Amino acid sequence: MIRVAMASFWHVHARDYAKQVSEHPDTVLTAVWDEDAERGKREAERLGVPFYPKLEEMLADGSVDAVVVDAPTNLHRTVLTTVAEAKKHIFTEKVVTATQEDYDAVIEVVRANNVVLAVSLPRLYHGYTLTLQDVVRQGHLGTLTQVRTRLSHNGASAGWLPERFFNLEQCQGGALIDLGAHPMYLTRLFLGMPMRVSAHFGYVTGKPVEDNAVVVFEYESGALGLVEAGFVTEASLFSVELHGTKGSALYSDRDRTVWLKEAGSGPDHRSEWTAVGIGPDQPTAYAQWVAHIQQGTRAEDNLNAARDLTRLMEAAYASVTRKQPVVVQ
Repeated sequence: MIRVAMASFWHVHARDYAKQVSEHPDTVLTAVWDEDAERGKREAERLGVPFYPKLEEMLADGSVDAVVVDAPTNLHRTVLTTVAEAKKHIFTEKVVTATQEDYDAVIEVVRANNVVLAVSLPRLYHGYTLTLQDVVRQGHLGTLTQVRTRLSHNGASAGWLPERFFNLEQCQGGALIDLGAHPMYLTRLFLGMPMRVSAHFGYVTGKPVEDNAVVVFEYESGALGLVEAGFVTEASLFSVELHGTKGSALYSDRDRTVWLKEAGSGPDHRSEWTAVGIGPDQPTAYAQWVAHIQQGTRAEDNLNAARDLTRLMEAAYASVTRKQPVVVQ
């Protein structure tokens, strides 16, 4: 049994991860630390486990083998390296860090201490993503020319996101670094890493962070990737559009179906949209992390995707600051 501690309940998904720990047959929740002691004590009491006011004290406890890190983004480098130096395995929320420099520093410590690290990039493992990948591999779309991905909600305009999610220092950004991470890593999955990135932000509710964001990826081939995210959309659906020289494929939460349209035959080249059966999900990122710990392996593909996500985020925010496209480093 892998004994897992929670390092902070800052992130809105922290309770979801604590639930995954408790429900997985091979893990058990044993401790809580939080930079906000009042919140940490409350969550530890709810879960029936000890609360530690100092992270180092929790890591020194013999009942902790691994840690789920949900601390503020600006604390990730410090918390992650502290946990890794204690030789505890780590599962963490995206983004790992806001800069490539910090990401690489974390990974250096992780590898030096033989720690298994995995990052929550859940939509990589959903059935619709795997099905869309199959459609591309099978050549139904020809050469991809455009990918558009969108994920938004009304957390700012309707007022249900916690105020800390609008704290620029803690979050290192707003709608893009939070929700936008998902369409960003999916666009990278289908098109690869772009040559240049340009980002545009809106501040509809006047918060200190952006609540509306669009990012454009440019590729040497002429292909374009469009990443859209926001906290101010009442009825927006998660959606993915893949367009190529021979066809298009679409998915959205409206009907939870992958639709494919290929170039038709005959003088008008028309064809109909057809539904493609969606295959099963892969194991969750958390379940994969547990398996890597048990097998003594590393989540290399996951970590590569997480590093590229940080690189893309850093470039997008630099683009807004500089008011120009930025070459991805």
